[in-house]
Amino acid sequence: MAKLSVHEPLLSNGGVEHGSSKHMPFACSLAKWVLKSLMWIIFIIWVAAIFFYPTDLVRSLQSRWISITENSVFGITGSIFLGFSAPILIIAFLAFIYITAFPRDHFEKKNSKFSRFRLWTFPVLVDGPFGVVSAAEFIGILLFSVYVLWSITAYTIQADSLISKFPLPSKEKGTFMLELIGLRLGSIGLFCMLFLFLPVARGSVLLRLIDIPFEHATRYHVWLGHLTMALFTFHGICYVVAWSLQGRLQQEIREWKNIGVANFPGVISLLAGLLMWVTSLHPVRKNYFELFFYTHQLYVIFVVFLALHVGDFIFSMAAGAVFLFILDRFLRFCQSRTTVDIISAVSRPCGTVELILSKPANLRYNALSFIFLQVRELPWLQWHPFSVSSSPLDGRYHLSILIKVLGTWTGKLRDIITNVPDQPQKDSQSQPSSITASVEGPYGHESPYHLMYENLILVAGGIGISPFLAILSDILHRIREGKPCLPKNVLVVWAVKKSKELSLLSAVDAQHIYSSFSDKLHLDIQAYVTQESEPSLEEGKVDVSMMSPSLSTTNGSMMSCLVGTGNNIWSGIYVVASTLGFILLFGIVEVYYIKPFGVSAWWYRGLLFTLCMVAGVIFLGGIVVYFWNQWEKCSSRNEKWTVDAAKGNLGHCREPSLHGEMSMTSLSSLQTTRYGCRPDFQDIFSSFSENVGRADVGVIVCGPPGLQSGVAREIRSQNIRGSWNQAVFHFNSHSFDL
Repeated sequence: MAKLSVHEPLLSNGGVEHGSSKHMPFACSLAKWVLKSLMWIIFIIWVAAIFFYPTDLVRSLQSRWISITENSVFGITGSIFLGFSAPILIIAFLAFIYITAFPRDHFEKKNSKFSRFRLWTFPVLVDGPFGVVSAAEFIGILLFSVYVLWSITAYTIQADSLISKFPLPSKEKGTFMLELIGLRLGSIGLFCMLFLFLPVARGSVLLRLIDIPFEHATRYHVWLGHLTMALFTFHGICYVVAWSLQGRLQQEIREWKNIGVANFPGVISLLAGLLMWVTSLHPVRKNYFELFFYTHQLYVIFVVFLALHVGDFIFSMAAGAVFLFILDRFLRFCQSRTTVDIISAVSRPCGTVELILSKPANLRYNALSFIFLQVRELPWLQWHPFSVSSSPLDGRYHLSILIKVLGTWTGKLRDIITNVPDQPQKDSQSQPSSITASVEGPYGHESPYHLMYENLILVAGGIGISPFLAILSDILHRIREGKPCLPKNVLVVWAVKKSKELSLLSAVDAQHIYSSFSDKLHLDIQAYVTQESEPSLEEGKVDVSMMSPSLSTTNGSMMSCLVGTGNNIWSGIYVVASTLGFILLFGIVEVYYIKPFGVSAWWYRGLLFTLCMVAGVIFLGGIVVYFWNQWEKCSSRNEKWTVDAAKGNLGHCREPSLHGEMSMTSLSSLQTTRYGCRPDFQDIFSSFSENVGRADVGVIVCGPPGLQSGVAREIRSQNIRGSWNQAVFHFNSHSFDL
């Protein structure tokens, strides 16, 4: 099994070098081990404190901790924040140090029988409500399930023991029990919410530390969202039933207490959460995407009114994750203000739009990255994810994406492109912009795990081929340029509905496939056309005359490097400055406003606490972002970049080379097309096993859930039979829209 890690040169200029951590100096290795151990110790203690919070031991330790620290400037709120939220912030600070000071080990071929990624990649569950679930994800699901069940059981026993001490009528005991259970469900939901916000910080250093890309992390956000909202819903139901039995439901719902929990803000927060929850369900999201998207912006109402509901010191239990999300959201907002030059926008006859976007030379990404795209001529609040279809080695100043026209948003984008008349290249600077695009990202794996295996299987459904085009281009570039590249056998299995989609293969820079590569790379492309029984005359061919005129826009700017795999040093400074700004502002408010004026209203203190978090990020973090942006502009200015230069570079890259013995071989000659059938993965994988033997095999899937399940089922079977030592990686296709 190949061992991979990320170095700055790998992401900056595409270089991958062989090596090993054993060459690292002892002092450096020791420091790396100490730092990693410190992060693990903090994380384990933090999780243990949350897990065992219902026990008397942890509660007594918390009381002792509060008594020691409550006389500080920050009071009880600071004590609880330091105990429950600060650990995740400390881990984030240490993660920046770790990633910056200790780039991952270079990868080299290993003969190890076991993969260090096996827990993350071996499919344990294939069918079910969670989709394809790896071993690590299954363990996580079990741990959260055990935590919730254990906490509810412990709290129920404690509540029953407490109620039994009072001689109350059975009806009052019942209502009292409901209120206590409701209170504890809210507490459990608050801790689950702490984890809820961590996966949706797209450029989070925590996700980069454990190398989980955002598209994987969103699954965990969905799962945690269902769990959190279920807990909060039952929390509200318990109180509603108890108050109804007591005949004071309307009075309690409208109550906005100064001392204690304010009920009415809680009702507003719960209603906002329920709207987000209902509209995020798969049938609603699939058929009414805009409804889902816009209602999900209610997270602001949900968080703010939750802080008003519980007050500052209770909200501080989950504030650490919310603060990390605010950090990421503000940085994404700053990046998204930049309009990006579109070098080329073409509508292909196969129903796909290709956009080629300008980027600075120092923008780092790999062949499995994706971006979020906004087009302001369309609904301007909408951001949609798309896989990058170009390799980082395709060009210094551009990257490309392929967008399948599937619905309203993509249809309007195609119409904008096709309705623009052909623009002479000489007058491109004077033509008015027809597309105003902004970009967030790129995001994705920092580790180019498509380079980890000698034997690689790429399984795609429809437009899911887009990231694999980037992979193929990346591998071919590396072979041509003599860069380290492990893949020797690559099998592409591609299922499409119509044969016209096969022309997407032309998006790969085919000039880099030479006959001289046959001894270094065996590439096999098996295409399956499911809704046609025989080939058409235009099978896989690109009719240039049917393609729309190329549209280009010039806004004088490239993508910003603020998000994604941005500069680690600037990112660390931004996080530290924002955190210090939050702490400083909160201390000033406590010393010069709350204590002198005797502010005691819980809801008001919760609002002030939230405002301090936001203000710390905007003001002090904003100053860092300003200087960071200026530094990026100076670096880009030195590149002397222009749209014309980028177009020239793009055209040069795509111009076929026919010099000497380096004759060009098209992808179509490597493609086997079958009609009227679907891929038989058992037969395909068995044949591949016969060719490569019992070896390390990497399988990457990009397509609909049914395709992922079918592949995962067969891979699990191959593991059970001992045919391979392999890892399977699942990532969702980002090339979709409504």
